[in-house]
Amino acid sequence: MINTLSNIHPKAKIGKNVKIGAFVTIEEDVVIGDGTEIGPNVCVLNGTRMGKNCKIFPGAIIGSIPQDLKFDNEESILKIGNNVTIREYCTINRGTRANYSTEIHDNCLIMAYCHIAHDCIIHENCVLANCVNLAGHIEIGPKAVLGGLTAVHQFVRIGEHVMVGGGSLVRKDVPPYIKAAREPLSYAGLNFVGLKRRGFSNDQIHSIHDIYRILYVQGNNTTQAVEIIKSTISASPERDNILQFIKRADRGIIRGFRHLNMQKSNNGFSAQ
Repeated sequence: MINTLSNIHPKAKIGKNVKIGAFVTIEEDVVIGDGTEIGPNVCVLNGTRMGKNCKIFPGAIIGSIPQDLKFDNEESILKIGNNVTIREYCTINRGTRANYSTEIHDNCLIMAYCHIAHDCIIHENCVLANCVNLAGHIEIGPKAVLGGLTAVHQFVRIGEHVMVGGGSLVRKDVPPYIKAAREPLSYAGLNFVGLKRRGFSNDQIHSIHDIYRILYVQGNNTTQAVEIIKSTISASPERDNILQFIKRADRGIIRGFRHLNMQKSNNGFSAQ
């Protein structure tokens, strides 16, 4: 069902059983999958590739050109997977020549007023709460949750199964399976509830917890912690995932809150 008050380019590829509300604009180079619902006053712009059974709420602007002064009208796309929900007034940019695409994978929920900049990759089953702002080139792992009003610096990576507290400023990479909170953003424990809900066994959770005790609680620097983890923690997909994440962390990873307080104390501030 397509409202007659919408402006849809005749060359746009619209799937079966798509619902389009009033005053929607859909440009020429757009693909929309079967069963998708697009609310009123939405703009779906050139380069957008949207999967099946998505729900786009009123006022969202999907696939706009990057807010990047280096962008030179190169051809690029925005890939949106299946079963993605994008709530009111979100803005999502397509890619630049760096990656030529911005990607939102299956089953993500992007709540109202979020902004996702160029060349971001958001893996499956992620939740971005209201007013999350992502700068360019950010990668968020599967099943991560970012609290409302979180702002993420460009090129930051956030690991899978991470929970970031609302109102956070994310300046460094956040390793998998943990909670991150406080200011400056720091390790706030394992994401126990999320891991249990997603079927991790007690043995898996205990092993992950042991890794993060070495990394964040025992006073080791990152290089020391990595060597201790390799020599004392049995190999597992979770251990290897954490070590690989740290190895790729060009910006460095967030620190432990205890370590930050020790630094303050050494600089003449009292520990909290």
